[in-house]
Amino acid sequence: MSKKEKKKKYGRPGFYYLDILDYLNSEKKFLLFILISFILAIISVNLGQMAMWVGFAFAAYSAVANDSIQSLGTFIESNYKRKWWVLWLYIGSIFLVTIVISWVVFNGDVTYQRLINSRGETEFPHPDKFSFYQVLAPLVLLIITRLRMPVSTTFLLLSVFSSSSSGISAMVYKSVSGYVIAFILSFIIWYNLYKVIKKYFKQRKTSLAWSIIQWIISGLLWSVWVMQDGANIAVFLPRHLDIWGLIIFVSVIFIGLGILFYMRGDKIQRVVSEKSRIADVRAATLIDFTYLMMLVYKLLISTIPLSTTWVFLGIIGGREIAISLARKKSGKKHKKKAAVMIIRDLAYAITGLIISIALATGANPAIREEVMGFFSGLFHL
Repeated sequence: MSKKEKKKKYGRPGFYYLDILDYLNSEKKFLLFILISFILAIISVNLGQMAMWVGFAFAAYSAVANDSIQSLGTFIESNYKRKWWVLWLYIGSIFLVTIVISWVVFNGDVTYQRLINSRGETEFPHPDKFSFYQVLAPLVLLIITRLRMPVSTTFLLLSVFSSSSSGISAMVYKSVSGYVIAFILSFIIWYNLYKVIKKYFKQRKTSLAWSIIQWIISGLLWSVWVMQDGANIAVFLPRHLDIWGLIIFVSVIFIGLGILFYMRGDKIQRVVSEKSRIADVRAATLIDFTYLMMLVYKLLISTIPLSTTWVFLGIIGGREIAISLARKKSGKKHKKKAAVMIIRDLAYAITGLIISIALATGANPAIREEVMGFFSGLFHL
């Protein structure tokens, strides 16, 4: 039924009950899953270690599913003709090697010291008893992912474990600075190289060499991403894992990656698909290389967890603006479209940050007192 027919039948322009019913019907399996998961989260917090494993299972899939757009999105989009299981085995193998190296080098720590430093100090302690907000956080991330909103899994999942607001503020500062630097770097690259890229990327057919280069760059990018964002999932588990903890950790995520590739990134993949010529393996490789440089730089300067989502959005945003300004086409259509996409993606990321702080406030009494004190101070000004 068209919108015109709906309007005639329901008599209310801009709002149709049938649209809501259609949406609920199309998402009934997902909504049922969320309802069951919500009940399971409530039950698990009163059953000791069960909360840890339930939260970990939720986080494993929700983190990878949402962050697929940044670390794997261009790889999935530019290899849409290849069999899903080939992509899965390649990326999955890199994940296994990356995690095992950290486990061996850092004495059971699978996060490359994102959660705990060499002196055993941490801003994100493993709780003796999990709160409902901590188990709820990955469920919120699942819902946001379903709505195709690219939000920071780092903020959403780590904030509820932070011992104080200083841990959150350090993440925010590092992530926002990462967005700004990535935006500027990406803009400079794409604006100055646009004519060259347009000339040599004009032909649709690409050589095998480009595919090889892209697979190497994508593999390196994925490995560095795991070094940064693996902490978002491991935060539910003890800071040092024994061999069985390691096996469970890598097995769950490996299977989750398989589901992700089978679904070709699911709905969140549209955030990448709508951007200009991302399916071109050469464009995808250049984006991934820029992203890789940024993550390596941020990885080396400190062990403070970083929102890789914000860095990725900065890279994509800088690219879209650069292309829209470098084009010689008349009119403001492309510039307006690029600006709208950037503002929308950034608004989603900020929304995720606000939700993260709200969850952290509910989960941690110390943070709640700091936040309440902050607002009390504002009201007394």
